[in-house]
Amino acid sequence: QVQLVESGGGSVQAGGSLRLSCAASGRTFSDYTMAWFRQAPGKVREFVALIRYTGSVTYYADSVKGRFTISRDNAKSTAYLQMNNLKPEDTAVYYCAADRWGRRVGVENDYDYWGKGTQVTVSS
Repeated sequence: QVQLVESGGGSVQAGGSLRLSCAASGRTFSDYTMAWFRQAPGKVREFVALIRYTGSVTYYADSVKGRFTISRDNAKSTAYLQMNNLKPEDTAVYYCAADRWGRRVGVENDYDYWGKGTQVTVSS
């Protein structure tokens, strides 16, 4: 079992920045691909970013490329999502997820463990 706990959400104005953290416990963190998803009110959950085991491979949704950066610190068993130049359309609950087998990018069902989410609200 892997437990994931997100933190760092909050309310910011458009153009601002936030850094989300996802602290993992229970298994060897470096064995897992880590990803961030988000779900806006009334919408389906969507993929945001992914980082493979050592951090050398990352993927981003087109909507966040150039603004968000995913990273990880395997020594701290923590993944991060640095979000810059935030827009009102980034408002959502952000979830981190862990995939033991490094499967398809952005496919929710491939992820074995999920956090409970952290709210990000961006006002115009």
